[in-house]
Amino acid sequence: MRITIYVLRINKSMKDLRVVIITGLSGSGKSTVLRSLEDIGFFCVDNLPVVLLPKFLEIQAGSSSEISKVALVMDLREKSFLGKYTKIFSRLKEKGYGIEILFLDASDDALLRRFSETRRVHPLSEMGTVMDGVNLEREKLSALKEMADKVIETSSYNVHQLKEFIQKYYLSPFTVKRLVINLTSFGYRYGLPPDADIVLDVRFLPNPYFVEDLKNFNGNNNKVKNYVLGWKESKTFLRRLFRLMEYLMPLYEKEGKANINIALGCTGGKHRSVVMLNRLGKYFSGKDYPVNIKHRDIERS
Repeated sequence: MRITIYVLRINKSMKDLRVVIITGLSGSGKSTVLRSLEDIGFFCVDNLPVVLLPKFLEIQAGSSSEISKVALVMDLREKSFLGKYTKIFSRLKEKGYGIEILFLDASDDALLRRFSETRRVHPLSEMGTVMDGVNLEREKLSALKEMADKVIETSSYNVHQLKEFIQKYYLSPFTVKRLVINLTSFGYRYGLPPDADIVLDVRFLPNPYFVEDLKNFNGNNNKVKNYVLGWKESKTFLRRLFRLMEYLMPLYEKEGKANINIALGCTGGKHRSVVMLNRLGKYFSGKDYPVNIKHRDIERS
């Protein structure tokens, strides 16, 4: 009778223990995510060998400690990881452990920039270039990405934005998965934002630059804002744009997209695109989406 009660207690602990496996591409932000989770009460371990994971969780589930949330970074730095993770993760899920696989991804440009800034060597570059290492790692981790419960594309995040997103997502077990909206205004004369998923051209709107009293102000100025929003074309565009966003965003969320980069451009990126982007940001905030706004070219002449 004692043995039966003991087993039931262990099984209950398995279900109560939240386990986040952080994995993904080198340079995608795994260390930042681990520190972010540690700050909100997760017990964190970096680079635990995957073969030790079952024993580690068994100890945690069977202990009387108050640890209920565990986060572990596991990736191909550990030599046996690629050959054994599939079987081990699947077996632990079958046993009832609440394992969530979080895969971090980023664009080639973002990864190259980060390795250049930190002057680190890519773990798979060996005698080749960083790009060779990135390509090989993408290939080796493609199956793990498919297996992941959540994929986050971190290209447009700085460390502070990534930390904020991760903590909002994991603070409550009832957190609704919401798409992060990254909005950028820009000037066509300076080129398109390279990471934009959706680009909208607002150069069809009357330009405050040609109004003497407005040309030296930017789109955050109330007079410029009132001028741009006062036209029939602006009101019609915004109404139809909001309808389009209302249609698209749930579909992106359904497909598991973590964030979307939307860019609005005008000639110089100082007036029209700034006004319309701020209005779009206000719309998304009213729908409770996390929103990041960046006016890329607003300070350019």
